[in-house]
Amino acid sequence: MPHSHRITLAAIALIGLLDASGTRAQAAWPDRPIRLLVPNAPGSATDTIGRIVAAGLSEVVGQSVLIDNRAGASGLIAMEIGRKAIPDGYTIIFATPALTIAPLLQEKPPFDPLTAFEFVLLLGRTPNALAVHPQLPVKTVAELIDLARAKKGQLNMASAGAGSQSHLAGFLLLTQGKFDALHVPYKGATAAAAAVVSGESHWILTPAPAALGLARAGRLRLLAHSLPRRSALLGDVPAIAETVPGFDYSSWNGIMTPPGVPRTTLDALSAALRKALARNEVREGMAQQATEIELLTGEAFRQVVARTVKQNATLVKVLGLKPE
Repeated sequence: MPHSHRITLAAIALIGLLDASGTRAQAAWPDRPIRLLVPNAPGSATDTIGRIVAAGLSEVVGQSVLIDNRAGASGLIAMEIGRKAIPDGYTIIFATPALTIAPLLQEKPPFDPLTAFEFVLLLGRTPNALAVHPQLPVKTVAELIDLARAKKGQLNMASAGAGSQSHLAGFLLLTQGKFDALHVPYKGATAAAAAVVSGESHWILTPAPAALGLARAGRLRLLAHSLPRRSALLGDVPAIAETVPGFDYSSWNGIMTPPGVPRTTLDALSAALRKALARNEVREGMAQQATEIELLTGEAFRQVVARTVKQNATLVKVLGLKPE
């Protein structure tokens, strides 16, 4: 074989090892730290669950998983950063139902929640807790409804703000339970819960992890939770649906990526997440956050989001909430 021909073959082989930028072809995912975008502030229930998952994922893949808290605009800031990130599997998104609400409150929605991301894995569901000020003379959902009807709308319902999950959950309870309350929006879930603790407001539907801590300290009284049936993680706390049939408004959390991440990377990420959620310390951490692990991949996760979009769109319309 002529010498020049051997050089040509060697060059072709070398090209096969290089990508378009002239660097060695990408190594198997992951070969460097991963960024997890969290659309909530540090210390929030969502942030805490995200950190539990990140720690487990880091152990499985042998790389750091760095939390990037991007709170603000009801989650839109984090989702927009995630949507526009390089689709290489090194930016992943901790998604919650806020993904389905924020676009509804924009004059020009920046994205369609059902098509703007890759759906990797639904991780679990976190109920909201129906909690009241300890001195309010009610111990059951039925007693709260009866008192509210007797007071003819004079009881105050705190929320994390107009259009927040706690607002929509509370409004759904008012509608299905056929009673009234005065909605008092606060700037965030922490402020809203504090208002009920102080007696400034009477009741709230708020993420169960925070409510449980306040209840143990005697600062709130738990009446029920928002899952459709009782949960072993919440002991003898009943479901609201036992009194108000059909009530179901809980948060879910899952992992998404920007669109265009290679299928092999998505599959590797999904497998790693499943291994992470099987670790004892992760399962115990999720249980402490009253979060039921439920693993759904791909299309099943998308269908959960689709149902949430439909439910929240209906509530936003009935409430008359207008785009910003």
